[in-house]
Amino acid sequence: MGDAGMDAPPAGSVQQDSFFSMTDVFLISLITGLFTYWFFFRKKKEEIPELPKIQTLPPSPRDSSFIEKMKKTGRNIVVFYGSQTGTAEEFANRLSKDAHRYGLRGMAADPEEYDLSDLSRLSEIDKSLAVFCMATYGEGDPTDNAQDFYDWLQEADTDLSGLRFAVFGLGNKTYEHFNAMGKYVDKRLEELGAQRIFELGLGDDDGNLEEDFITWREQFWPAVCEHFGVEATGEESSIRQYELVVHTDVNMNKVYTGEMGRLKSYENQKPPFDAKNPFLAVVTENRKLNEGGERHLMHLELDISNSKIRYESGDHVAVYPANDSSLVNQIGEILGTDLDTIMSLNNLDEESNKKHPFPCPTSYRTALTYYLDITNPPRTNVLYELAQYATDSSEQERLRKMASSSAEGKALYLSWVVEARRNILAILQDMPSLRPPIDHLCELLPRLQARYYSIASSSKVHPNAIHICAVTVEYETKTGRLNKGVATNWLKSKVPNENGSNSLVPMYVRKSQFRLPFKPSTPVIMIGPGTGIAPFIGFIQERAWLKQQGKEVGETVLYYGCRHEREDYLYRQELARFQQEGVLTQLNVAFSRDQAEKVYVQHLLKKNKENIWKLLHDGNAHIYVCGDARNMARDVQNTFYEIVAEYGNMSQSQATDYVKKLMTKGRYSLDVWS
Repeated sequence: MGDAGMDAPPAGSVQQDSFFSMTDVFLISLITGLFTYWFFFRKKKEEIPELPKIQTLPPSPRDSSFIEKMKKTGRNIVVFYGSQTGTAEEFANRLSKDAHRYGLRGMAADPEEYDLSDLSRLSEIDKSLAVFCMATYGEGDPTDNAQDFYDWLQEADTDLSGLRFAVFGLGNKTYEHFNAMGKYVDKRLEELGAQRIFELGLGDDDGNLEEDFITWREQFWPAVCEHFGVEATGEESSIRQYELVVHTDVNMNKVYTGEMGRLKSYENQKPPFDAKNPFLAVVTENRKLNEGGERHLMHLELDISNSKIRYESGDHVAVYPANDSSLVNQIGEILGTDLDTIMSLNNLDEESNKKHPFPCPTSYRTALTYYLDITNPPRTNVLYELAQYATDSSEQERLRKMASSSAEGKALYLSWVVEARRNILAILQDMPSLRPPIDHLCELLPRLQARYYSIASSSKVHPNAIHICAVTVEYETKTGRLNKGVATNWLKSKVPNENGSNSLVPMYVRKSQFRLPFKPSTPVIMIGPGTGIAPFIGFIQERAWLKQQGKEVGETVLYYGCRHEREDYLYRQELARFQQEGVLTQLNVAFSRDQAEKVYVQHLLKKNKENIWKLLHDGNAHIYVCGDARNMARDVQNTFYEIVAEYGNMSQSQATDYVKKLMTKGRYSLDVWS
């Protein structure tokens, strides 16, 4: 810009007299203009009226202060929950309801909604106690709603010496970091000076989580009584949390029809999309992957065009399924209810943040289809509340016994409900005198939760689609009933463009730590039998894409396993193509049932142990394991202990430490389920 006038002719002395006279006029005009502007601007400023000062009111207590809420509502026990699937929230609600039996008042609270630094002020309330029901998600991670609380605990240097607390953790022993979140909260609160009034409870979902909770709870309350010098006021009694309102004349545009959050959000979709605002993705492909066998393994593709949803290889897609309409109809029939009745369940506690147990107003049909879990065996608190409606004394006694903490009751609940996999419909069918009001049943049943699947695609290759690999769950129970997995059977029915209408799936993406190495040249060893192959299809797609971009891509090694080569070898053609293109440098497949002696992925790892050690030790390879946590992941980990011990000349404990350090450094990643 500074050189723009270089080619202009020089201003000579032509018409010099005229030039000076024009300059004089210009300068006089400029001075006059500036003076006028200054005069009016100054006057304008002076003429601005002085507004009266607004009286500032002292700030009201934060809405996020649970202390102020407890004081206002006369509560002295707060039960926080870190919940991913709703169970910890359910336990928190049960504990808060228990409090009234001891002359105390409790409230369940989502840590995401409150400022947890207020814990230091809880001692302002007489006989106050904070209880934490904390689930562990994934590989020792906090649940989504407890992430901020976890971050605060890590950084906090607050003095919590006036705080009394207790923790119950929810975990699964098949996972490497069993109950990590519960253990951390318990330890960290003590470090900050808080007083533990009862020992840490560790619930194991691989065993009997309900029994673990009941056992802890029946010892927890006596400890609370002893600490505060209070006594139980009487037997457990049924207290309704919600009241029923039936809408006879309602605008149907104000009625929820399955939305998770905002009314009409499925008709008027607005990003960002998350658990409370899922995106309705169109199913563009749904094909069967296996060529034989009794099971149905499938590959689905969801269109996320124009959603602004972004994902990385290794992330999870959450889908909100719907219950089987035949189960819903049978519940309606057995209870003699018009399922299309429009109703609301309104919280009797007007101060509660949770106004309804699910979006209201809605119909019973919608609630039982989209909002409530009707397929899992009900927990003991549901049986206790339902018992009052059994007109047959023996059935009522049976229900109360199963809900009790006696050894006989626990054994009966385990065999008759849990092991027999009796859902609420089966219980109603097997107890003819039990006919509860449907509104109370809807209040008691837990929420139907989203199901998570490892994404089987790379956004580099499929930016507008998310792929899912899943197997339908179907089994016969001890009572001879056929139980079906809610989500997988619902997904199976999602046929693209059936009858000219789109098959839609409410979904959102949950970020994961299961990530490819930052450097494409780093070797990767992937172990994923069955549907555990899902994230590795995305990984291999991404490595192929990187190679096409001219990047140096390290060795890409896959250990895959299935039952029969000719039946359930998933993505066979795709894997063969990747191997042919040189992207997949090693493909090792274990067919477990094609010979007399079963062969699994860990057997192939042992067979190639020298190559494994070379990749691991010399190549700094990253290891990824996806699939069954209970057996496969544990056996694979034990195999790596053996390989490291043998080729690294280490003792068993040294080899274990070596592998654990790989995990800490992010070089051994797990995406497993049980």
